[in-house]
Amino acid sequence: MFTVADILREKGDQVWTVGRSAVVGDAVELMADKNVGAVVVVGDDGKPVGIISERDIARALLKRSSGIRETPVADIMTKLVKSIRETLSMQEVMAVMTHNRFRHLPVSRDGQLAGLVSIGDVVKAEIQERGVVIDQLEHYIAGSL
Repeated sequence: MFTVADILREKGDQVWTVGRSAVVGDAVELMADKNVGAVVVVGDDGKPVGIISERDIARALLKRSSGIRETPVADIMTKLVKSIRETLSMQEVMAVMTHNRFRHLPVSRDGQLAGLVSIGDVVKAEIQERGVVIDQLEHYIAGSL
């Protein structure tokens, strides 16, 4: 069974962050530069206080058609931050994402930010895990196990 730790081992534990005083333009530039769909907003202590995603930015554009680049990320970020542990299975992560309608979840280790998992990461891990199970079943049926 794949876990969050397996995802982080494969993709790495790099988390792109901005401070809560950053503006949306800074967050957009970072997301574009790093080719990611969200960045974690951290407080002065380095702990997550929110997440700003492409979805948050798109919604803010509908409300404020001008001046969005200079808007503080704290004004439009998703403030409910739910961190997950590395030991969670893909099924558990999918349940958290579905129940809370999150597409990105910070991963915590010993109270510190240890990674970020996206819905795309979870889908990729599920596909890999199913491929392993299919291979095992094919070998079992063929009698080669």
